[in-house]
Amino acid sequence: MDIKPTLVILAAGMGSRYGGLKQMDPVDDEGHKIIDFSMYDAKRAGFGKVVFIIKKAIEADFKESVGNRVAKHIPVEYVFQEKEDIPEGVKIPEGREKPWGTAHAIYACRNAVKEPFAVINSDDYYGVDAYKGLAAFLKAPVAEREGISPYCMVGYMLKNTLTENGYVSRGYCRVNDEGYLTQIDELTHIEKTADGARYTRDGINYESLSVDAPVSMNMWGFDPSIFPALKESLDRFFAEKMPEDPLKSECFIPIEVGEMIKSGKASVKVLSSSDRWFGVTYKEDKPEVMASIKELKDKGVYPAKLWD
Repeated sequence: MDIKPTLVILAAGMGSRYGGLKQMDPVDDEGHKIIDFSMYDAKRAGFGKVVFIIKKAIEADFKESVGNRVAKHIPVEYVFQEKEDIPEGVKIPEGREKPWGTAHAIYACRNAVKEPFAVINSDDYYGVDAYKGLAAFLKAPVAEREGISPYCMVGYMLKNTLTENGYVSRGYCRVNDEGYLTQIDELTHIEKTADGARYTRDGINYESLSVDAPVSMNMWGFDPSIFPALKESLDRFFAEKMPEDPLKSECFIPIEVGEMIKSGKASVKVLSSSDRWFGVTYKEDKPEVMASIKELKDKGVYPAKLWD
């Protein structure tokens, strides 16, 4: 039986640092968005459906700008990440505006996704080979053994993911000799330096990072066994972490997957990619992204118009 995995795209964020809905911002003269290249790469790698995770408030604009066009080429569905999707008995803190993070977003797909699936950010370019590797893993999933769910992620060298224009958040990974993830630390303030990279947790004290270390760019491969595991993660988050910072706390998928690894509930195969990731974190990043897209087209990686 030919398994056609689903591509789940995290597109609910409004791009606060960028200053707008960057998912809808063209990155070439033909009007393509970064998200178009992700869907194009996924389709030709063998993915069979796209599920967009968005906010209900942007549904009409998103469909007009992205969804309706690609729906002519691959089936699409929409899932809404809303802050009201919380465990029974939990009260939304007064003043809370944003939803509850990437783990919460993926959990929102629990009723829409029944097959192996990949998760990506809407505003990140990952490269052609990443989708090929994910599709191969998801089409031939490793059987669950002794209650351990087999997942995967695509790892990128930190130096291939930095920006000149500010700080970034990355999942900093440790991998064993067999190529499996053993630990992942969500570092939310990494800066490029003249001789490498550094990070800070408090804005005052900095530590150096190896630029050759693998990092997660939120490109994951899961199967539906992740949903009950995320239910447990979110229950714990709302009981323990959310009260510490009611207005800003989030449940991050790298942290929760890390906990699943520690507790022996999951294994995560790291699929290495030497491709250069790029994305529009800041408006100043856009010219470089546009130049990179043009270079890929000039090399024949993509046609001038993707969906013609």
